[in-house]
Amino acid sequence: MSLENSQHGQTLNSHNLPELDEWRNLHIDQQPTWHEHPDYPSSIQELSSLPPLVFAGEVDRLRRRLANVAEGKAFFLQGGDCAETFNDATADKISARVKTLLQMAVVLTYGASMPVVKMGRMAGQFSKPRSSNDETRDGTTLPSFRGEMVNGFDFTEEARAHDPRRMVRGYHTSASTLNLVRAFTTGGFADLRLVNQWNKGFTANPAHARYESLAREIDRALKFMEACGADFEALKATEMYVGHEGLLLDYERAMTRIDSRTQNPYDTSAHFIWIGERTRGLDDAHVNFLSKVRNPIGVKLGPTTSTEEVLRLIDILDPEREPGRLTFITRMGAQKIRENLPPLVEAVKSEGSKIVWVTDPMHGNTISVPSGYKTRRFNDVVDEVRGFFEVHEALGTFPGGLHIEMTGDDVAECLGGSDPVDESAFLDSYESLCDPRLNHRQSLEIAFLVAEYLARR
Repeated sequence: MSLENSQHGQTLNSHNLPELDEWRNLHIDQQPTWHEHPDYPSSIQELSSLPPLVFAGEVDRLRRRLANVAEGKAFFLQGGDCAETFNDATADKISARVKTLLQMAVVLTYGASMPVVKMGRMAGQFSKPRSSNDETRDGTTLPSFRGEMVNGFDFTEEARAHDPRRMVRGYHTSASTLNLVRAFTTGGFADLRLVNQWNKGFTANPAHARYESLAREIDRALKFMEACGADFEALKATEMYVGHEGLLLDYERAMTRIDSRTQNPYDTSAHFIWIGERTRGLDDAHVNFLSKVRNPIGVKLGPTTSTEEVLRLIDILDPEREPGRLTFITRMGAQKIRENLPPLVEAVKSEGSKIVWVTDPMHGNTISVPSGYKTRRFNDVVDEVRGFFEVHEALGTFPGGLHIEMTGDDVAECLGGSDPVDESAFLDSYESLCDPRLNHRQSLEIAFLVAEYLARR
């Protein structure tokens, strides 16, 4: 039995629910080869007995918040690392990410006069799908790096071995991260009256100057409200949720618990779980397993997605047509968004489902440069965001959210921006182990762009 959940009684282990294990007999992609490892049984047993990282009441509250997004009454913002690392789960790096997300949310809330559902792509984003199982360097072939919950980044046989004990370390690192996120968002760090201070510690640039101007406007508005006797209790804290790709089904299954009040299964590894573009097969394991938990579920939709697939995904993952249950995260690429997205949106609109539509302008715009680095052009990212809004405006539907890979650090991984990053900066400031992320100032620029689009609606 796990920790007490004040909203929904207790969450109980779910070992004896065979319907949660149907996925084991289905086709499954992108999984580690660790089932014969001597530590596999004990790792699964330990994860199954540990307390939940999130609770049923929190998950249900998020689903209600996302229902507001589906109705066009709020906006969904999710951001964080491409793949988290254990060593980077420090107070400074976590606070920088949280601060950047809070700044983006303030820009969106104030600019669009709309509540923002905030979610970190953190506290569990430790695994990544790969296009190849193996990597070859100088004639040596080893397993590809699949994120630190599976193996290590160093190109050695020992580091690249798939080790199930890494799931346990991933759990504990996620718990530490969540502890900090909760402390920052409820302990005074997120007090909206401190909005002027959130830029401190970041290098000055055009995006920051624009933010500081907005912060002064908010500060004046708050002082006016205070003079009028307004109650600021609601401004002292904020809600922030966490989500990750539910790639490692061994981990997700071990973290699934039964809520004692409703008897429903919840994946307690995160509030929100999404299915990736590579693992969304309609009859495959990931879709089957996540169809059975009560968490809000996301699905990444690439440029080859058909209307038939979209409608089948709704039938499987959201059979009750519950607003807030299902989010479609489109990752088409700047060159394809305007052509490939409209048929999908039209099909869902005709079917009548209340789906949350979110743009991921990152994954469809990845390129390699001559130096060997993977990168993204900021202008391509912006263009896909613009195309996403144009499609929804033309069809009379709501562009519900933004999903980006970003960091609060001053890295140089994506080219361009108002304080432009060029390829020469990669040598000293490229830190990502997988895909390139927007840095702090590029993230703020995107937030201002989205706020302008929302304000015009």
